[in-house]
Amino acid sequence: MEKELILLYQEKKKDIQKRLSDFSKLNAEQEFSEMLFCLLTPQSNAKKCWQAVKEVQQLAIWKEKEIAKILRKHTRFHNNKARYVMNSKETWKRIKDRLNEQDRIVLRNFIAEKVKGYGLKEAGHFLRNIGKSDNQIAILDRHILRNLKEINVIEDEKIKNNKHYLEIEQKFLKYADKIKIPIDELDLLFWSKENGEIFK
Repeated sequence: MEKELILLYQEKKKDIQKRLSDFSKLNAEQEFSEMLFCLLTPQSNAKKCWQAVKEVQQLAIWKEKEIAKILRKHTRFHNNKARYVMNSKETWKRIKDRLNEQDRIVLRNFIAEKVKGYGLKEAGHFLRNIGKSDNQIAILDRHILRNLKEINVIEDEKIKNNKHYLEIEQKFLKYADKIKIPIDELDLLFWSKENGEIFK
């Protein structure tokens, strides 16, 4: 399994690194779009969530009912997520000036606390998608947990609480270090292994 993973990495390395490089070149408006995207992704299809972000941003005036109507077509829990989206512009003002914080773990934890609708996973996903995770944090999404179990890094795919999340994160970081694939790249490698493409 490990050999297969390393061979797959050699094959996809250039594309993965290009994708990560693209993330780091976003402007503030694009970063805000990524913040919205990561609000929508829990238990929903990533491609559909990105489509929903584009449709929401075309609205001249943001109203919760209109946003919920868009989200209903693309995501689960559309009413809750519509509320989070309505809060997002105010939240963005509070976090955008902190994004140059060099300790990405401190930054991730701050964002997880301040953004309604985010936990550690969503905050980590957002930072990776704007090129600010710097291989310091993990995005423990379903596809990651599934792959970590498959390669015997973890025994169970379920995360019990934040403490457990951080324990698994450390195991993932150690594994990435062991096989000499940076964790941001390994995340996209796992994603492409399951979905056949490198997305977000």
